[in-house]
Amino acid sequence: MMQENHAGDTALLSDGTTTVSYVPNAMPRTAQVLDIDGPGALDLLRAELPGWKLFVAPEQGEALVRDGARLKRYAHAMRRDLRADPPPPEWAELVPAAPMRVVDCDRPASELLEPWREAYPSGHPDRVSGTDQQALVELLQPLLAGRVLGPVLECSALVVGAGDRVEAGLVVNDRDGVPWVGDVFRRPAAEFAGLGGLLLRRAMAWLSAQGRHEVGLAVTVGNPAQHVYERLGFAVTDTTMTVEVP
Repeated sequence: MMQENHAGDTALLSDGTTTVSYVPNAMPRTAQVLDIDGPGALDLLRAELPGWKLFVAPEQGEALVRDGARLKRYAHAMRRDLRADPPPPEWAELVPAAPMRVVDCDRPASELLEPWREAYPSGHPDRVSGTDQQALVELLQPLLAGRVLGPVLECSALVVGAGDRVEAGLVVNDRDGVPWVGDVFRRPAAEFAGLGGLLLRRAMAWLSAQGRHEVGLAVTVGNPAQHVYERLGFAVTDTTMTVEVP
């Protein structure tokens, strides 16, 4: 007989042999796994949390994948300490080459979809499968509405070019009090190189001026953008696997 007990925000699954403790996230059917004790964890999870996406430590995630869970993402969490390493204030005034300009991130998700899709072409570790409509409804719209990581902060911004077309974007969310880069993207053409870094520099300067202590992000293992983040002062603080329970 499987039992599920809740203590505060932490939930505990147990079948008498194996226990799994986890914390449900704001997004439905997602959770952070705190600990797995005992064999047969995937059978327990399949019975109690089918279809859930779980964020787990790599060694636990690898064991779940071997047993049949689906690997969705393998990523590093990275952070920059804005107190120990404050960004130059002039970063807040950085602008792209004309005719491009920086505008508020207040446009409908449909205007961001095309450049966002182009930023993750076939073969990219963050390429999203599914249709454009699925990506729009399941990913971009919830992110911009603050339903994934938290409210969108004012330092989020877009770069638009000729014809007012969106060429790049940065979404920064308030994730439980920590500014978190929900996404940063740009069209892959050479004339747009460096726009992601420009938007990140502007945002970090703004956050520092607001008295924020740090900013974080997640980068998929194998994504070359990690080197850009390292040059911008971000350091790896944790590594997590995201797996889906069959």
